[in-house]
Amino acid sequence: MKDKMNNQEIFEKVYEKPGAIWTNKESPKELIDLVESGKIKPCKVIDVGCGEGFYSIYLASKGFDVTGIDISEKAINYAKENARKAGFDIKFIAMDLNDLSKLKEKFDFVLEWAILHCVPFEKRKNYVENVSNLLNKGAKYLSICFNVQDAKFGKIGERTRIIPENARALMGEEMYFSSLDEIRELFESDFKIIESKVFEKMGGGKMSTLNYLFMEKK
Repeated sequence: MKDKMNNQEIFEKVYEKPGAIWTNKESPKELIDLVESGKIKPCKVIDVGCGEGFYSIYLASKGFDVTGIDISEKAINYAKENARKAGFDIKFIAMDLNDLSKLKEKFDFVLEWAILHCVPFEKRKNYVENVSNLLNKGAKYLSICFNVQDAKFGKIGERTRIIPENARALMGEEMYFSSLDEIRELFESDFKIIESKVFEKMGGGKMSTLNYLFMEKK
């Protein structure tokens, strides 16, 4: 099996030019609602899998001190340029998620939008521990990932799926689909789950079925 988390070449290919299939210049309503309601207040935030940086830019515009990381150096270069054009000073770092422990800073909020379904099941516990170690007590965490009832790349209910070559994404790679209960169990030892739900959202021209967890570090 390929090691998804180390396969930088795949992501560099996706980002050969700006505008990956999942790139959205508009921040998702779920994030905006948390910010506008005050459930997440301006603080030091890490945007895990920041891509071309647009969600990081939104947070910076609301007064957050933002660090964005992504495995793709091309994506990080786009993010830096997008932030420069928008007039914001954001730290963007090209980094594999396996290397989170190399960050020596502490954060008060982590945004993890559509990243967890790229992490193999056997690596998730270690990944969550590494993220938790980056956070101050009481830090907030928003995690969004594909639910196992999503219809993409295979049959509903399949947990591991191969992305087909016509998907305009990470062709030939595996993705990992989970139930909401499974994700809750993954996080509950380190985090108090404030809100969790399954919801549907348009993305990449198709409707997606997603897990939503908003949490606080214990």
